[in-house]
Amino acid sequence: MATNYHDVHLTQDPARAVVWSTVADYLASYVPPDAAVLDIGAGYCDWINFTRAARRVAVDVWPGIAAHAAPGVETQVLNLVGGLPALGPGTFDAVLASNVLEHFSPGDVDTVVADIAAVLRPGGRLIAIQPNFRYAWKHYFDDYTHRSVFTHVSLPALLREHGFRILEVRPKFLPYSMRESRVPIRPWLIRAYLSSPIKPMAGQMLVVAAKE
Repeated sequence: MATNYHDVHLTQDPARAVVWSTVADYLASYVPPDAAVLDIGAGYCDWINFTRAARRVAVDVWPGIAAHAAPGVETQVLNLVGGLPALGPGTFDAVLASNVLEHFSPGDVDTVVADIAAVLRPGGRLIAIQPNFRYAWKHYFDDYTHRSVFTHVSLPALLREHGFRILEVRPKFLPYSMRESRVPIRPWLIRAYLSSPIKPMAGQMLVVAAKE
């Protein structure tokens, strides 16, 4: 992914912190308080900043990542394709991946998933939130850096191939984008959306998997 991607396509938005603080709290049961957590493709560090864990590490190819990390969050600039093994085998209890895997070619994403498995401890969890092509096909390629297509069926299949056990799949988890929301983004609204069986404008899925 180009290092100026954030300036061109993913500009900073204060509403993002509201969304991710609520999402991090909603998914906190998957991250033990004493865990070491890695956020890959962390960007503005919205998810990792609000994650409660003993150790928090954020990595991205974008050199601007350090400026957005909260106190206590370690940052590293590295290419996810081939760069993750440098973090050490079996180092982390959880890996967070928000809107990441679709940015790599099929061959590269296979490498990234294999390396995620390698840096996780046995039983460690991958928590992935990303576009579900089944429901986001109209806008999927509006992002010019999308290279691979995933659905709530194909992504779990890929993870199983790399030795993961699927714990949870939610085909509809979040809207594809909230940048054009007509209502103010508030924590109560996000909590209500996450808990509701009705998901208007849903385009992002949740997949949680554990390393066998």
